Amino acid sequence: MSQTNENSVLAKFATPLIILATIIWGSSFVVMKSSVDVLPTFWLLAIRFSFAALVLAVVFIRRWKVMDRHYLIGGTVMGFCLFVAYAFQTYGLEQTTPGKNAFLTAVYCVIVPFLYWIVAKRRPDKFNVIAALLCIIGIGLVSVTGDNASAFNMGDVLTLIGGFFFAAHIVAVSKFSEGRDIFILTTLQFASFAVFSWIGVLVTGTSVSPEVFNGDLIFGLAYLVIFASCGALLFQNIGQKYTAPSTAAVLLSLEAPFGVIFSMIFASEQPTTLMLVGFALIFVGVICSETKFAFLRKK
Repeated sequence: MSQTNENSVLAKFATPLIILATIIWGSSFVVMKSSVDVLPTFWLLAIRFSFAALVLAVVFIRRWKVMDRHYLIGGTVMGFCLFVAYAFQTYGLEQTTPGKNAFLTAVYCVIVPFLYWIVAKRRPDKFNVIAALLCIIGIGLVSVTGDNASAFNMGDVLTLIGGFFFAAHIVAVSKFSEGRDIFILTTLQFASFAVFSWIGVLVTGTSVSPEVFNGDLIFGLAYLVIFASCGALLFQNIGQKYTAPSTAAVLLSLEAPFGVIFSMIFASEQPTTLMLVGFALIFVGVICSETKFAFLRKK
């Protein structure tokens, strides 16, 4: 397949690929939780992204001939932004509730349009802003209710910093993927992420006993490597290459409702009225971003 035909095909599937990524991430929360309970954070991230980088490097070995320093810079910046985002989100979770952590991380929905405006000098339209606000309110209703709505603390600050770097990652993918092979960029992103994670392992001085690597943990790691990384993160990057960053941020917010839905299925979490209202607002936000309500303006 020629490069032009490949770009044409991938562009058609950009939105479905991003949505598929959010579904996979939503399903991975249960697996991630059980893995984090056994492995320290940096060990989990280092192992996960080392194997993910290796898998993609082998699968896309014939594409490496296009590799140059621009790819190396782009992949490193993307990997660094994502690594810092994950690290702050994880450490923030240790000092705040899961609901607030999910909600405050999702501020990237609001940050992305304005950060991209600064970087690319492309001003967001009113529909981008409206969609982002609808999604952040919806995620708030889904995530922060009842006992979760506690006072602002240091964990919340760390989580907000993580949210900023998630936004920076979305903008970085959009900027560095222009005119470049997204498969090679993603492989380099995983490799740099793994390097930063191994540095984290050395700095924190944590160790892991070989006995913890039982069948359940290996299965969980395999799921995170193949589906949550090689699948979902690659799908996100492909989708973002052909989608405006502000639209991608709104689509990625679907991770929150999918996460809750899978929690209902596998962890018996009970839905509430506020949750359902939150789902509706996120859905309207996605429709706003994707269609700009053009169907309402047709005569």
